[in-house]
Amino acid sequence: MTTESDLIILISITLFAAAVNGALGHGFSSITVPVALLFYTNRILNPALVLVEIFINSYILLINWRGLSKVWKRVIPILIGMVPGIIFGSYVLSSVHPGWIKFTTFAVLLPLILLQAAGVRKPIHSERAVGLPFGSGVGFLYSITTVSGPPLALMFNNQGFVKEEFRAALGLIRVTEALLTATAYYFLGLYSTESRAILFTIAPSVLIGVPLGGFMIHRLNPETFRRLCMSFDAWVVGFGLSRVLIELNLLVSPTAYLLWFFVIAVDAYLLYQFFAKGKLKLHESQKIKTV
Repeated sequence: MTTESDLIILISITLFAAAVNGALGHGFSSITVPVALLFYTNRILNPALVLVEIFINSYILLINWRGLSKVWKRVIPILIGMVPGIIFGSYVLSSVHPGWIKFTTFAVLLPLILLQAAGVRKPIHSERAVGLPFGSGVGFLYSITTVSGPPLALMFNNQGFVKEEFRAALGLIRVTEALLTATAYYFLGLYSTESRAILFTIAPSVLIGVPLGGFMIHRLNPETFRRLCMSFDAWVVGFGLSRVLIELNLLVSPTAYLLWFFVIAVDAYLLYQFFAKGKLKLHESQKIKTV
């Protein structure tokens, strides 16, 4: 049973996540889902989030529409590949035990977040050939978790998308996957009273948070803000994975929480590297100016 404190946490995290999405162009589900899954199952949470994502990503696409003409041809293979992935993933969500869906969500998200945090860059030369299987994987991941930002961000950053192109491509893909997933959920009968209650609870947070994030990002260092959001994600996902391992009787407490501490240690090291590199770049730029 959902308590008042659970609702306060849900409203707070969706407000923060919506602001992050408004600032960076992605991040709503990857921040909301790990926290919300502590109180809800994917089967109840996902139908509400995909409807919210239609609005959020339509807004992101609208304000970055100028970049669309440069990227839409490049993302067509991904869009085509998403269709079978979404159909299969939606069926899995409707039929597999919620505990294992939670486990899959956390287990897939964690390495993707840490790879982003590590700043992995490995351009793909056969972009069109990779698009179809990559799209299928993203569609499957999104339909069972409503999260696709981390793999898409890895892909587009590696492929050299500039800011406006990056956001336009993300917006186009995420609007499409949200619409397709919402349709698949409808035919599978996944919408429920609980899902509708979540939707109405978080809608005001989203309406406030998205434009607020767009306003705030002009007053923050985008790279530092993005990196701190990744740390928050990693810590919450690590905690969630430890919890679900206990729920599924795969590990016992406190042994399961050793995984969480390991994630914290890895992220702390990556965070230290990030700030150390930033200081080095600042020092080098200051040396050049004084020469």
